[in-house]
Amino acid sequence: MKNLPIWSLIVVLLAACQPRQQAAEDDVFFFTSFHEPADEGMRLLYSLDGLTWQGLVSIFIKPEIGEQKIMRDPSIVRGPDGTFHLVWTTGWRGTKGFGYAHSKDLVNWSDQRAIDVMEHEPTTVNVWAPELFYDDEADQFIIIWASTIPGRFEKGIEDEDNNHRMYYTTTKDFKSFSETKLFLDPGFSVIDAVIIKRDKQDYVLVLKDNTRPNRNLKVAFSDSPVGPYRHISEPFSDHLTEGPTAVNVGAEWYIYFDSYGNHHYEAVKTSDFKVFENANEEISIPEGHKHGSIFKGTKKQLDYIKQVLENGGIE
Repeated sequence: MKNLPIWSLIVVLLAACQPRQQAAEDDVFFFTSFHEPADEGMRLLYSLDGLTWQGLVSIFIKPEIGEQKIMRDPSIVRGPDGTFHLVWTTGWRGTKGFGYAHSKDLVNWSDQRAIDVMEHEPTTVNVWAPELFYDDEADQFIIIWASTIPGRFEKGIEDEDNNHRMYYTTTKDFKSFSETKLFLDPGFSVIDAVIIKRDKQDYVLVLKDNTRPNRNLKVAFSDSPVGPYRHISEPFSDHLTEGPTAVNVGAEWYIYFDSYGNHHYEAVKTSDFKVFENANEEISIPEGHKHGSIFKGTKKQLDYIKQVLENGGIE
């Protein structure tokens, strides 16, 4: 270094002092999944590019709580300490909450707990598709879900026991939770909502219009993750689509969803959430995959899972 010009030496020293960023190739996308009739438990897919997905052939956690012993719509978020938090639907009807468990490695899971977020509403019909979102601005987790409370909202075109609205609670530790509040009332039955952060004070909500003539996907916008969400779009998916989740790949956002009317998974891509382009030719999803969420892990975590499976699987 003694022969370097002084300006070159300064550049080298500054570079050495910068924290190393994790290489992009170390990132792995995981996709939670379940197979009908949802009594086996959570499965996982993985992808190196967010487009081509492969299944990890195992049940990673089996449903142990709830009268119906099912695990639908599994949603996972990795917290800032590296812990994976999982919530899921525990029953079609008659439930007042959702399931919860956590893990450090996606293989070994905590005991399962029921989080009874609608216990204060005795006429609640259901708690469907809880979705996790980590709010890095407030350092808290937001959980949103769909519930029906007969007679609570204008009936519209749906039966009273199918007139859903979105609700939410927040937590920092999954031990204590904020009071349940109304998250979204768009004036129609709504389920399967997912929060996306584009930037500070710039959030998108992907939601399912669950009214019989529609049953398709739309987006709405807010400057806060808990809303209010406004400017609900026209549908960007076909009739009989649900269970959206999104992943950012390069300059595009890919929104995956279950096209249950056509019995396969589909995706659209968008750079602005205003214009959506069919992306089905770009993706590959194993057969049987159902409503889940996409989250990031590492190559090291994927290698560990593969090693466990090669050595006899997960008990």
